[in-house]
Amino acid sequence: MKRMIITLCLTIVTSVSFGQRISEKRLKKEINKISVFKNSFVGIHLTTLKNNKVIASLNSDNYMTPASNTKLFTFLGTIQIFDQLPALEYAIESDSIFHFRSTGYPLLFHPFYNDKDLEDFLKSKKYLKYHPSIDSPNTQGSGWSWDDYNYYDASEISVFPIYGNSIQAVYNENGPLIKPDFEIIESNIESNLIRDRFTNSFEYNLNNWKINDTLYRPFKTSESLFVKLLSDELGVKVDVVEINDKLKWKQLYTNNENALYKGLLQDSDNGIAESLLLMISKNNKNEFCTETAIEILNEKWNTWLPDKLEWVDGSGVSRYNMFTPKTIVAVLVKIYETLSWDEIREIFPKIGVSGTLRAYTGLNNIYAKTGTLKHNLNLSGYLTSDSGEKYIFSFMVNHFTSSSDEVKKGISDLLNWIKKKLD
Repeated sequence: MKRMIITLCLTIVTSVSFGQRISEKRLKKEINKISVFKNSFVGIHLTTLKNNKVIASLNSDNYMTPASNTKLFTFLGTIQIFDQLPALEYAIESDSIFHFRSTGYPLLFHPFYNDKDLEDFLKSKKYLKYHPSIDSPNTQGSGWSWDDYNYYDASEISVFPIYGNSIQAVYNENGPLIKPDFEIIESNIESNLIRDRFTNSFEYNLNNWKINDTLYRPFKTSESLFVKLLSDELGVKVDVVEINDKLKWKQLYTNNENALYKGLLQDSDNGIAESLLLMISKNNKNEFCTETAIEILNEKWNTWLPDKLEWVDGSGVSRYNMFTPKTIVAVLVKIYETLSWDEIREIFPKIGVSGTLRAYTGLNNIYAKTGTLKHNLNLSGYLTSDSGEKYIFSFMVNHFTSSSDEVKKGISDLLNWIKKKLD
């Protein structure tokens, strides 16, 4: 009987500790101790994973700029819509004539995540006929900064991305080597490599490069350029043809999902994010349209979303996006319900170890997605306490004027304090 009473008491103590809420007053007091949060806007929502019990919450109903936390929404939509990602749609006319069209898949000859199976599949064909889409999605997302056109993070959105819609430039003893090959001239520009805003003309200044430096710059996309680049790379004829409804179309599925999802979540690749929304739109409505994909997912999720989504792009580059910390936690719950814990640990960045979380130190057992725009920094994901209990959190810091590194340290300090309270 005595042993039973002790066991019962331990059970009660454990359950109280696990379910104990951190008051808003106590949370604010701790935040005020961290100088980097002064004059910024902080939103926090943390719940248990087991029963979604709120443990800590501050400004969790307020809309904030999510930056790349937006990719969590894109990721959830993708894994819910697709069991497998279609890399290509194709039809065979004869032994030598091969028809193909886009699914929106972004990894053909990608500089970081090239799908070798897709590459080999196309290289095995003798004569290709490309069926272009009638859709022309905007090459930049709504609310993107126009002057980001020269940065890889703002690579153009297109129906059929190729090379990540960017050039790769490597500087060696012989000068810059460019892939794919575009017009490039040496000049006295202050930067190392820039593209003309309206054309695919590039200028470089080797005085601003170091040997073996590798740079990436977006190129301006078009269907005709896609066909030329594909033909040059494959060394075969690629013709553009009109839509033929009599063909029997099949789908070629990729085996490269993990690389793509790691690119999305660990490296926070914007081009992949935008392409995934186009893939969702194409799959459900047979059109390449970001707005259509967002409408589809809004309708699919409207029964469980805590707050209305202010959502305009797949990547979070746009400042028009606004979500609440509570909504981001709800999305993370759905991701957990869709994937296994092992899959989450493999795909999500691990704090202090992989992807965009390498910069965070002094923490462990956290798998999360970062989100960074100037004056805004967010961290949302999964946290395991020292006792082994799992939690979901969204930590959003908007409108700060300190450096990002200082804010990351502030987030780390606050998360460390919260973790100690959980055990």
